Amino acid sequence: MWRVVRFLFRLFAKLSFWQQGVMVACAPVLALNLTVATLGHSAIFPLSPFFLKQKWAALELYAKHRPWCLLTGHGDLDELIDRAERKYALPVGLMHAIVTVESGNHVHRISFAGAVGPAQLMPATATLLGVSDPFDPAQSIDAGARYLAAQLKRTGRVDLAVAAYNAGPGAVNGAVPHNGETEIYVARVMKALRR
Repeated sequence: MWRVVRFLFRLFAKLSFWQQGVMVACAPVLALNLTVATLGHSAIFPLSPFFLKQKWAALELYAKHRPWCLLTGHGDLDELIDRAERKYALPVGLMHAIVTVESGNHVHRISFAGAVGPAQLMPATATLLGVSDPFDPAQSIDAGARYLAAQLKRTGRVDLAVAAYNAGPGAVNGAVPHNGETEIYVARVMKALRR
């Protein structure tokens, strides 16, 4: 390890003053993104300047959640999802497809935008939905299913409800928005649902 530290120190010393300044200025962003990528099992560009507040909020939630889940564990995701689908009268398999596409069924997932947990709730959305711990699968899946059911009731179509789950209800007005992300997301969820 000390060899690596010495190597990095020598490399840093060879940089010009302005290059050193840039490196020091980028260090907090780099540290935040690498921490989110590592703990959240996500692919994030290390110098991404986007969603920094959301990523920080996600890490705070992770720090609060992780000690408890190490002691208590988590319930069976499939059972929690089945229960939520029945409770909110969702089409069979729809919430399974959402959780699979959103988090890969990974309880501790943190996205590049700071969405957290198996249902990938943004911290602010989780708060609005009354979720105190969005990494807790029972809370996350129940809130995600409740939100999805509301979108399904509002739009009347599964594909539009899925689009609203991804892009937000304001972005879906009778059609799946073509923003370079949502249409791909809807196709992935619908494919997972058919499986």
